[in-house]
Formats: sequence, C-alpha cells, structure tokens
Amino acid sequence: MCPSQGAAEFWRAGYGRQELQDAGLRKCAGADVTLGLAEAFGTGSGEFGSSPATRSLSREAPITEACTGRPPLLVVLQRFWQGWRRPLCLVRPATVVKWHRMGFRLFWRWKSRCQVGRPRATQELRALIRRMADANPTWGAPRIHGELLKLGMEVGQTTVARYMPRPGREAPKPSPTWRNFLRLHLAESAGMDFFVIPTATFGVLLGFVVVSHRDRRVLHLNVTAHPTEEWTKQQLREAFPWGNVPRYLHRDRDKLYSEGVRATLTHLGIREVPSAARCPWQNPDAERVIGSIRRELLGHVVVLNEAHARRLLREYQRYYNASRTHLALGKDTPERREVQGPEHGAKVIELREVFGLHHRYERRAA
Repeated sequence: MCPSQGAAEFWRAGYGRQELQDAGLRKCAGADVTLGLAEAFGTGSGEFGSSPATRSLSREAPITEACTGRPPLLVVLQRFWQGWRRPLCLVRPATVVKWHRMGFRLFWRWKSRCQVGRPRATQELRALIRRMADANPTWGAPRIHGELLKLGMEVGQTTVARYMPRPGREAPKPSPTWRNFLRLHLAESAGMDFFVIPTATFGVLLGFVVVSHRDRRVLHLNVTAHPTEEWTKQQLREAFPWGNVPRYLHRDRDKLYSEGVRATLTHLGIREVPSAARCPWQNPDAERVIGSIRRELLGHVVVLNEAHARRLLREYQRYYNASRTHLALGKDTPERREVQGPEHGAKVIELREVFGLHHRYERRAA
C-alpha cells in the first residue's frame, strides 16, 4: 500500500487530519506531501490522493512503519490520553505573564526603596520586647508598646509587633507559668500558728501570728499567757477586720483550735486547711515568720513579761512589713519600700528599728 492509499484508508476509517499528524504520518515525506496537495487542490471529485501530482510524489515517498495499514502508537495514545501534548510544553503563556508581574513588582520595589527611614531597633530593645512577651503571654503588641513608652523608649507599635515571638499554627493558647499560677491562688490564702516565748522568770508565753501568703505580710501578731478559746476567736476577728478575709487559712492540729474557733472561721467565711500530723512544712510561711522572729528578735533579748513581749512583737511587726527586705519578694518589703537613688541626696543616714536591734538606711540631702 502506498502512502497516499494508507492516508486515504485512515481518512475513511474515521481518523481526522490532526490524528494522522499525531500518528507520525508527517514523518513520511509522501504522506506529508499528499496531505499538503490534498488541502491545496481539494478532494471534491475523485478519491483522496487521486490527483496526478499526488501519485507522482507518492512514488518517491519511502514506505515506513507509520504508513502501513496498522494503527500507529501515537494514534492509539491519542485515543486514550487526550492531553499528551501538555507535558511537552515547558513554558505556558500564563507563566510568562506571571514572571512579568513578579519582575514589575521587584523593579518598582527597588526603585521606590527609602534611603532614609526610622532608626533600626537596638539589640537591647529587641531582647526587652521578647522578655516582656515571654513573661506576659497574654499581652499583645499594644500592651508591650505602652510599657515601653512608660520607660521613656520611643518606638512604634509596628516595630514591637515585628520583634515579638510569633507562635506557630499549632501553638497552644497563652498560659501563665506555674509560679504565677500558684501565686494567683496563694493570694486567697493565709496561715496562722502559735509559738513559745520563754520569760525571765522561767515562765512560758504563747505568741500568735497570722501571715498572708500573697505578700508575706504579717497581718496580726500578739502574745498571751492564757490562750483561751475566747482569746483566740478575738485574735481572728482582729486579724481580718471589715470582711477582708482570705478564702483558705492553713493551720496545724493544735488543740487550741477548738470547735468554737473553727465555728468562728466558718462564720467569717474562711475555709480552714489543717496540715497533716507532725508536718510543719505544710504551713511554710507561718513557720518561716516564726523562725525569723526567733533569730532576729527573741534570740537577742530576755523577755520580762507579757507586756514587754507584746511591745517587742509590735515593733518587730512594723519593721518586718515596712523595712525588712525579703528574698521571696525580690529583695523588696511587703509594703513596697521606695528605691532612693542619688537624686534623693548624697548623704546616707541610719534609722533605728526595733529599739536599735535593727537599722534602716535612707538618703538625705547634705
């Protein structure tokens, strides 16, 4: 079968011109010339490829596998995969348009760059922003920006937002640290305890202390020689006046906390939390205050009587809350002692506390 007859057979079988081209018939010189002459002179009369020019050219066309009567591979591929030409196109028109737009943006971004702008944030400022964000996980850029303005730092809110740590998509919700979580709950609790005071006549007095867990403030401090139930109930009323009561009150299992004392706590709206037997560490704040009283006061004096002990304890309570620094409070006092810099004066004076047993230092103008 000649090339022209093969092309005519496929034409009658229902294959179009495009399928014949895809099948590789254009690789045959005879089929290519035949299709071109057929399109040029028309096939209105006679059989496809019946013109003399076509027959003369088809004699010179080599007979290849694509010109045989069997359907070529590309024709079968065209039947089952219509988009086989798409992977052969390396660059699409849409890609060219996309590249042009990217180049347009880069060009004008470079052309309109600002040579002189706001000063860059220093390394210290960046570290401070990150430290504030880590210490306050619920704060956003406006809150941190406000704190920086209070510190006298001229910085924009957008700069703060830029240097804040950004959580990932699966990051958990902001949560306070365990230390802050416990502090929030300790603000609603307090502790109380009794302690022994020896006297000069070899007698024994009982001291009573109530301390707040929030700021280590000594709320009440008193002494008696006869710790009755009525006296203990009165001390609780004086320790929490005007309804300013904590939610929980830690205590030990001393017999002095009778049914009447526990009823007074319930009437005040306080829930008592007794510690386990022989476990003083379960009421640590009250135990530490008692240890400080013994080391810093009672270990240096001989108590004469109840009135003398009460006067000493009242002075020590004032010194403890207003002047004595605490490690747990960041070297501050429960009543927040003011920091005095050189602008308060160059002279440092000494103030007597607890009858001269302790001292407080302040600045004064020369």
